[in-house]
Amino acid sequence: MKRLLFLQLFSFCFAVAMAQQSAKGYVFYDANNNGIMDKQEKGLEKVPVSNGRDVVVTNAKGWYQLPVTEDDIIFVIKPAVYTSPLNAKNLPQFYYNHKPLGSPTNFKYKGVLPTGKLPESLNFPLLADTTKDNFSALIFGDPQPANEAELLQFKKGIVDEVAGIKNIRLGISLGDIVGNRLDLQPAYAELMKEIGLPWYNVMGNHDMNMDAKADSLADESFELNFGPATYSFNVGKVHFIILDDIIYPSPTPGREYWGGFTEKQFTFLENDLKLVPKDNLVILSMHIPLKSARDAFRMEDRKRLFTSLKDFPNCLALSAHTHLQRNDFLGKKEDWFQAKSLHEFNAGTTSGDWYSGKLNDKGVPSSTMRDGTRKGYAFLNISGIQYSIEYKVAGMPADYQMEVYCPKVISTEKNTARFFANYFMGSDADILEYKFNEGDWQKMNFTKSVDPSFAAELMQWDFTDTLMNGRRPSNGVESTHLWQASFPKKMKAGNYTLSIRVTDRYGKTHTAQKLFKVEKSL
Repeated sequence: MKRLLFLQLFSFCFAVAMAQQSAKGYVFYDANNNGIMDKQEKGLEKVPVSNGRDVVVTNAKGWYQLPVTEDDIIFVIKPAVYTSPLNAKNLPQFYYNHKPLGSPTNFKYKGVLPTGKLPESLNFPLLADTTKDNFSALIFGDPQPANEAELLQFKKGIVDEVAGIKNIRLGISLGDIVGNRLDLQPAYAELMKEIGLPWYNVMGNHDMNMDAKADSLADESFELNFGPATYSFNVGKVHFIILDDIIYPSPTPGREYWGGFTEKQFTFLENDLKLVPKDNLVILSMHIPLKSARDAFRMEDRKRLFTSLKDFPNCLALSAHTHLQRNDFLGKKEDWFQAKSLHEFNAGTTSGDWYSGKLNDKGVPSSTMRDGTRKGYAFLNISGIQYSIEYKVAGMPADYQMEVYCPKVISTEKNTARFFANYFMGSDADILEYKFNEGDWQKMNFTKSVDPSFAAELMQWDFTDTLMNGRRPSNGVESTHLWQASFPKKMKAGNYTLSIRVTDRYGKTHTAQKLFKVEKSL
């Protein structure tokens, strides 16, 4: 009996000791960039440090202390005037994985090995950052290679185009880093280092450990390769918040996963935002869009997120997941509390329509998305707390901002032909105009339909007598950025230039032209 009581007391004391563990150490300025806090190097005051729930700030000597469990990641919330050191793959090193027992060993894809006891002093180095309040970031949606062949297509079609790019401060991939093949995550990171930027990664539904029986274990491989799935950092006057918004397994029957957030994430978010100036620009980066169907995203989670942000008038949301491109504006109807709508840029993807379409001479598929958006990536340009977004179609000039569908020849007599413009960065709030030759500008009509340019491309696969090189694209869906107009009832025979123009929400004008002929009917 005494032995039993002793064992119970020992177990209780051990559990209490584990529950009361603390991570402690210094955040310091690493003057010689060796990753070690040397005697002459001083700690940094008022730097936030988190365990994914609590957020504390360092004291005057740069010292912090945080409670930890047996499955925590301790990380620094980088202030704007500093930057985190990078590893050989240009991944920011701002965190420490604390998993004394390691990740589950029965998962198909490996996670973190047992880390053992916490270091007596867990120190985080920071380096000086000379970034001003004006900077640009490179934004990728869904790289999502499902095998080595698609990884090579991603390299040739996207990475090679931006490798060594200049005057860009950082990059973010908005989830679905890979397509369920979690063993490709290190190879993806190896490719991405060629871009030459500090790169931050969002977790997507195809980055999860599907063996997990609880959401807390769905990111084990992601944590091994990229660190925490929810964290934040500052650049200039921007507070970036990276959020894992996938709940897996789904609490809803019949669904594999669900969009939403955990209580732990909300605790972190609410503690994190306490330290952010209210007039800063807050940028949320996630995978599943907030503008999702009720059966795809927990509306109560979205409302609570918006409640957390109710005192921040300057916000932007970035998402991906859909393999379409949309600019959505969430307002009172969606429980957004600010007078100014929340702009959510649901980014087009670097994988386009999942690596489908005809192959070019480099073996890279066209991958046009189902809404007619050509595959590509975006530039997020920051000026203080103001932002603008530019979309760049991969392999095309920067001024290629719309696809125009126009018949090559029409009759001088009355005809039913129409012409269309798919402005990739558009929304129903934009105004597109057209003119023929040197005529007057006239307004086009916003329409919801399948992009006829995409439909024509797709039909090639259905009417070919022999199999084409590549994979048939997905079927088209309604585009959220398509405009149309009709030809005049009668036009004189001759050669014409159709011109389209749009002035975007940032004041920049984009134009496109198509040539067509008008001939007398036979």
